[in-house]
Amino acid sequence: MTEMRVLPAPHKFDVCSPADMPIKKFYEGVFEEVFIFFHPFIKPQTIDYNLFRSDTCPTKSEIRDHCEMISWKKLLELSTITSYKHLDIGLRTIILGLNKTFANEEIAKIINDICDQNKIIYPTEGLFPEFIMDKLLQGIKNIGYDWIWRGDEFCTERKLEYICDLIEDVNLLDNEHRNLFTHDNHILLTTHWDSHFSILCSDKMTVKNLVDFCDLEGFYCSDTTEIYWSVRN
Repeated sequence: MTEMRVLPAPHKFDVCSPADMPIKKFYEGVFEEVFIFFHPFIKPQTIDYNLFRSDTCPTKSEIRDHCEMISWKKLLELSTITSYKHLDIGLRTIILGLNKTFANEEIAKIINDICDQNKIIYPTEGLFPEFIMDKLLQGIKNIGYDWIWRGDEFCTERKLEYICDLIEDVNLLDNEHRNLFTHDNHILLTTHWDSHFSILCSDKMTVKNLVDFCDLEGFYCSDTTEIYWSVRN
């Protein structure tokens, strides 16, 4: 008879909050403040828009260097969508990330139509955003950190990286790595596999300084905010 193997509970300082409880409740006693920042939309500038529709999808460095960042606010201005909550629901509907009770095909169609008309690519779920990570890592370096851990989804595998190396080679943040955290467990950057946003955790002052330095678009979590905040709150 094969013995059932059960993974130990994860360290809360190096993984994303689960979807079935308030985010700040999960990080209670570990991180004081939590900020959700949106993954921006992508508008190709000096690269072919059609490359995003084939097996020749541009690399992360090509996206960073040859495309324009389009904010969620700008997408709302271009469309008839009235709130970030509705935009999040629409994006989740596009990737079939919601059941029929919460999905909204009308909003999903609006997003698809606006993106087609303006040659905009909607953000990829579950991956750190190319446009933001360089400056965010630089902000962490400015605080005094030279090294940062990067780990896979459940942080069963991790590697210590020199922050300058991550900034210079954005492709080091591959699809397998969804957690970045400092060696003293003071700062965590994490992204949920089925969401179009990432999460910044630390003390209040550190989070505020990084949000301001990077001009992050998003919101501070309340005590009740969950991963599926657009359909829960």
